[in-house]
Amino acid sequence: MRKIVVGAFMSLDGIMQAPGGPDEDPIGGFKFGGWAAPYFDETMTEGVGEMFAKPFDLLLGRKTWDIFAAHWPYVDADDPIGPLFDRINKYVATRNPDLKLGWQNSHSLGPDAVAAVRKLKSEDGPDLLTQGSTDFLKTLLAADLVDELNISIFPLVLGKGKRLFGDAAMPSKLKLVSSKASGTGVTVNKYVRDGDIVTGSFEFETPTDAELERRRKLT
Repeated sequence: MRKIVVGAFMSLDGIMQAPGGPDEDPIGGFKFGGWAAPYFDETMTEGVGEMFAKPFDLLLGRKTWDIFAAHWPYVDADDPIGPLFDRINKYVATRNPDLKLGWQNSHSLGPDAVAAVRKLKSEDGPDLLTQGSTDFLKTLLAADLVDELNISIFPLVLGKGKRLFGDAAMPSKLKLVSSKASGTGVTVNKYVRDGDIVTGSFEFETPTDAELERRRKLT
């Protein structure tokens, strides 16, 4: 059984769009492409390295695959990430059955990406790691397929852009298993699934008349 592991850079208001550069993803008039770069330091580099240290295959949305395919095959041979991404399997969610995936070891998930991911997850093999892929990630979260989230939260508010979580995300409780703060104020967090959501109450055991009236007005 393989796990689906999310790797994401996120602003305080939940935006993931275009962390790597100004021309990465300007869709929707996004003006802040490259917002993550100024915050990278040794702690951030170590966090990325830990995420890539175990065997994995990539699970990507088509737009992120396009970005990666235009970059990683062209880096120097001594780059720590490019050759790794070249040789591993890359599974791509695309609605275009005629899309040619020219980057080596790239495979389309076909017309039913969720079913294909469920099948991959049930098989033996390395974990399936997402990078970026905001739209596809929402689909995986809605289908309750995500096992672990590695989220680096950056100390800035971007206001508008593609967000990690949508309204269709499956409610779930998570456990924080590690957290580090970089010298630039980024928190590098790892969460794993931790069962169902548990609720409680700070209300009086017997509600006041004012509280009962408040509830009545809500209906």
